[in-house]
Amino acid sequence: MQTTAIILEAPKKLGLGTVDLTEPAKGDLVVDVRHSGISTGTEKLFWSGQMPPFPGMGYPLVPGYEAAGEVVEADPSTGYAIGDTVFVPGANCYKDVKGLFGGATHRLITAADRVVRIDPALGAEGALLALAATARHAIAGLDSRLPELIVGHGVFGRLLARLTIAAGGAAPTVWEIDEDRIAGAEGYQVIHPDADERRDYTCIYDASGVGSLLDQLVMRLAKHGEIVLAGFYPEPLQFAFPPAFMKEARFRIAAEWTRDDLIATRDLIDHGALSLAGLITHSVPASEAANAYQTAFEDPACLKMILNWENAA
Repeated sequence: MQTTAIILEAPKKLGLGTVDLTEPAKGDLVVDVRHSGISTGTEKLFWSGQMPPFPGMGYPLVPGYEAAGEVVEADPSTGYAIGDTVFVPGANCYKDVKGLFGGATHRLITAADRVVRIDPALGAEGALLALAATARHAIAGLDSRLPELIVGHGVFGRLLARLTIAAGGAAPTVWEIDEDRIAGAEGYQVIHPDADERRDYTCIYDASGVGSLLDQLVMRLAKHGEIVLAGFYPEPLQFAFPPAFMKEARFRIAAEWTRDDLIATRDLIDHGALSLAGLITHSVPASEAANAYQTAFEDPACLKMILNWENAA
C-alpha cells in the first residue's frame, strides 16, 4: 500500500512524495486524512533544524501530529466502522521514512486506541484537537492553577484563555507584542506588556516559548507565584536567582496532552463549552505544502495553517 505524504528530507527541504505503508495489523485502522495542521512548535524546530536530540528523530521524516479524517478500513475488534470521523495524533506506519509524527499524509495506518472519534461537522477544526488538548493538559489537575496572565496570543495562548473561562476562572490578561495577533480575543483582554503595570500575578503561563522572558515574568509575580512553562524551549533555560528567591517563585513544566486530555477536550467541544472557531487563518491544498510550511513558520499573521488532503493523489 502506498500513499502521498509530506516528506521533510532535511531542514527546509520539504515536499510531497510517495511512501510505502506497512500492512495493517490486528487492532489497526486505515484512515484517509482530510485535514492536517502544521505545528509552529515542534514541527518548526524540525523544519529549521533547531530541534534538540529527541528519541526517534532524524531525516527523512513525515511530520505532523494533527490529523483529522475518515476510517476507510477497520479491524472488527476495534469497535470502529468505515465512515467514522476520527482525530489521529500522528502515525508511524512508513517503511522507508521516519514517522516520529507521521500525520501529514493522505492515508495512514494506526492502532485504534490512539484515535478519538470526533464530530464530522468540525471539518478542518477537527485537526486542532491535539493543540486544544495540550492547553487543557496545562491547566488541568488538582495542583494546577488557572492562569491570570498568558504570554502570547497565538492559537495556543487563545486556547488557554478560552479554557480558563470555560473552567469558570476569571478572564486572564494576555500579552502580545505583534500587532497582527492582538485582535481576536473572546471575553478577555490582550495588551502589550509595556501597557501592563501589574506586579502581583499569582500564576503566569508562558505560551510563547521565548525563554529569555523568564526574568521579566518573575518580576511580575506575587509572593509564592507560579510560572508555567507551556511552550517548547530548544535552548537551555536560565533566570536570575535572587528575584526568584525573594518571590519564592515556583516553576512548572506543562508537557503534551494525554489520551484522557484528548477525550475530555473533545467532550468540551461537543457540549459547546469550548469553541475552536476563528483559529484557522490559512488553509491550502496539500499540493502547496512547501509554501504552506514557510508561511506557517514565518508569517506572524498566520495563526494556524491547515493542509487540505481531500483531493490529494
